Amino acid sequence: MTETIFTNYRLQLPDEEVLGTLVVRDGMIAEVQPGVVSQGHNGDGDYLLPGLVELHTDNFEQRLSPRPKVRWPMDVAAVYHDRDLAAAGITTVCDAIAVGDITPTSMRMTQFDPMINTIHQGQIDGRFAVDHRLHLRCELGYEQVFDVAATYAEHPLLSLISLMDHTPGQRQFAQVEKYKEYYQGKHGVGADEMEGFIQARIEAQQRHADENRRRLVDLTQKHGICLASHDDATPEHVQEALQDGAEIAEFPTTLDAAKEAHSHGLQVLMGAPNLILGKSHSGNVSAMELIERDLVDIISSDYVPQSLLQAMFLIAQQQPLYKAMQLFTLNPAKAIGLDGDRGSLEVGKRADFVTVHHDGVVPRFTSVRRQGQRIA
Repeated sequence: MTETIFTNYRLQLPDEEVLGTLVVRDGMIAEVQPGVVSQGHNGDGDYLLPGLVELHTDNFEQRLSPRPKVRWPMDVAAVYHDRDLAAAGITTVCDAIAVGDITPTSMRMTQFDPMINTIHQGQIDGRFAVDHRLHLRCELGYEQVFDVAATYAEHPLLSLISLMDHTPGQRQFAQVEKYKEYYQGKHGVGADEMEGFIQARIEAQQRHADENRRRLVDLTQKHGICLASHDDATPEHVQEALQDGAEIAEFPTTLDAAKEAHSHGLQVLMGAPNLILGKSHSGNVSAMELIERDLVDIISSDYVPQSLLQAMFLIAQQQPLYKAMQLFTLNPAKAIGLDGDRGSLEVGKRADFVTVHHDGVVPRFTSVRRQGQRIA
């Protein structure tokens, strides 16, 4: 039996902060107690809190394509991605793999299978520091999206499916100018091509979205897969999500949609970059405004893994840290059914935790541990 003691830390427990001691035995939390002992790792009053649980990150895509038209070797990109997450305090992740996009040559049209296989094999081979799961982001206007998703319905790592609709003029891109700005900048669509591009997108949504939604909802219900809506902009969007059996509302774009989702028990997920920057890059509702109204249940790093810790401490300016951290730890673990063994500092759970020093300017990790073993 291996035992490690962590003492003189400000332990962030489910309902309180305690200056105390945590004991790890064989990768599990064996003891949590107040008070400082004379042996073990002395934290000098630093914070100790559960490892972060991430439900929606595109970081693997960024590592695979660090610049437009650049493709990094798949296995190397996966390991870089994994180490990014570990350094960001994330001990469990749902890698967001997009199925379907706006151009035939897009990575999201061609690379989802190699990406999924690389994640799975990396888990099997013990190549990763972080515990990886899968989140399929299904673009409803993509004709083949259901057929692709169905091939992974029984995949051992699949934990979440979200229904996306990035058609211009609605949801995330209610402001068409923001849509043009985004796709011209990120995907290099020429200004002279944009009107035809937008029309093709609208037509694809009209042809395929309703049928794909119906079939994907049936798929998640049949296989017991957690379902998320995406970019709900109106109460009507939320009602549709509720009828579909969704459990998570990802990135609602308006205050009205967030209120509707939260009041009906959907877990509202917002992005840490929005919170830190004080606004959405698409011109949508501010995450901080929703936090202040107590309408947010889960925070995701979205496209900046390192944003989670800073976002947590921003929220902790308004409420105790042990309460703020729930949005990054226990709540996301609950949403995908993993709270039985992670997400909080409790005896019998995995020893997935981080230690943090905050100098009053920028909080920073001093260690990240998964099942008691240091990974960053």
